[in-house]
Amino acid sequence: MADILVIEDEDNIATALDFLLTRDGHRHDRIATGKGAVDRIRETRPDLVLLDVMLPEVSGYQIVQDVRADPDLAGVRVLMMTARGSVVERRKGLALGADGFIAKPFELAELRAEMARLLG
Repeated sequence: MADILVIEDEDNIATALDFLLTRDGHRHDRIATGKGAVDRIRETRPDLVLLDVMLPEVSGYQIVQDVRADPDLAGVRVLMMTARGSVVERRKGLALGADGFIAKPFELAELRAEMARLLG
């Protein structure tokens, strides 16, 4: 079981993630905007952050960059999610310090496998 923070503004995706994470026995919380996300990560120290790229106010790229700039958050794994899933976006996310990248809509098996890899 892991502590997971979901940062996702689309309710339908957040609902699907809520279902999956609950079923898999993970503790999780969600925020729907990028604003305040880094502060929440600092406060809660989740094992994994499921981070949308396109967020209101602050982008996922900015959030992962800020998390990686803080040595105290070195242990926090970040899995970025994007509707685009292009090679350029993936490269940018990984270059900024994301631990993994998954395109939306994702297969549950693919998401599970990527989470297991990052949490393992």
